[in-house]
Amino acid sequence: MDKHGKHFKVSWNVFFIVNQLNKQKEKMKNNKIRSLTTSVLSVFTIFALMTAFSFQQVNAAEKIRWKVQSTFNTGWPALGDPVARLADTLNKATDGRIQLKVYEPGKILPPLEISPSISKGDLPAAYNYMAYDQGRIPAAVLFAAVPFGMEPWEYAAWWFEGEGSKLANEIYNKQNIKVLLCSTIGPETAGWYRNPIKSLNDLKGLKIRFSGLGGMVLNEIGASATLMAGGEIFAALEKGTLDATEYSMPAIDEVLGFHKITKFNLFPGWHQVSTSTHFMVNLDLWKKMGKADQALFEMACTAAAMRAITTGEFLQGKQIASFPSKGVTAARLPDSVLRELQKVSAKVMAEQSAKDADFKKVWNSQQAFMKEYDVWQKWGYLPRNF
Repeated sequence: MDKHGKHFKVSWNVFFIVNQLNKQKEKMKNNKIRSLTTSVLSVFTIFALMTAFSFQQVNAAEKIRWKVQSTFNTGWPALGDPVARLADTLNKATDGRIQLKVYEPGKILPPLEISPSISKGDLPAAYNYMAYDQGRIPAAVLFAAVPFGMEPWEYAAWWFEGEGSKLANEIYNKQNIKVLLCSTIGPETAGWYRNPIKSLNDLKGLKIRFSGLGGMVLNEIGASATLMAGGEIFAALEKGTLDATEYSMPAIDEVLGFHKITKFNLFPGWHQVSTSTHFMVNLDLWKKMGKADQALFEMACTAAAMRAITTGEFLQGKQIASFPSKGVTAARLPDSVLRELQKVSAKVMAEQSAKDADFKKVWNSQQAFMKEYDVWQKWGYLPRNF
């Protein structure tokens, strides 16, 4: 072979080797690309699955669907409708994520069974009048209504800015219940009577529907006070089982029809200067909620409580002005009667404080705040006769 042939053979061998190396390099490159692509797709697939699962978990956790038992009819202004406002506000604010199904009184449980059911977790929540727990928790009644106690804005100040919320939750947390103020309204009337009351003697022997501490005061002076559900009162008056009754503000009493039988509506409501109702939640459920949802419930309840005050104050003047057309006489209890009732109330409060440490603690707190507030009320507000 001449030198040209040898040169050609060497060149061909070099070309072949280089070509094979390039093919091998290209194959390795393609394998790397496929491997990288597969890895990236795998990562994205895993991430997508994890994200979807995470969102499913979050959405499931955030949805709230609770049955809520109310102790008052949701159609009653200021007293019963705050829980309906609460449910509507939460539904709208969360675009349906939080939904409370509110049940009218007795539909799930009678009043006395509500708190125990929440404690056990059988009922998630309720709009509850805490005086119904007085038999099991003596101090509970102080958060509902107190004779010669605080006016609604005064109670709200004690609840939010003072020790009210703290004390209520100290007591009810032991029962596995979280408590939020959801309504506070102005005074009830002193009651509906067949005849005017001019002295304490006129109250003695009366069969009267009166709740809580006020009922204990009347029993102390010789009346026969009994607790009765709102829906049962009219029939009891009609049959003569009751001589007289109190229940709520004039606009709510109108719905219950007391004016058709008893023609004297007496004032002021010494036994319930304000009436407060609370939203109760099973404490285990409350703790599982996120901070954002807890804040939503707190804000919505505070708003409902504010609207309860405004609704109650808005309606009563017009209602009382309509009395003459219905043959009803609005009358005031004499100051002498009120002073005597105040003395008996102080005696009852002292007796209850001696029996229960929590009652004493809460009552002392309320008295201390009322004393402070009285300074502001006397200096800051116009006298009532202006």
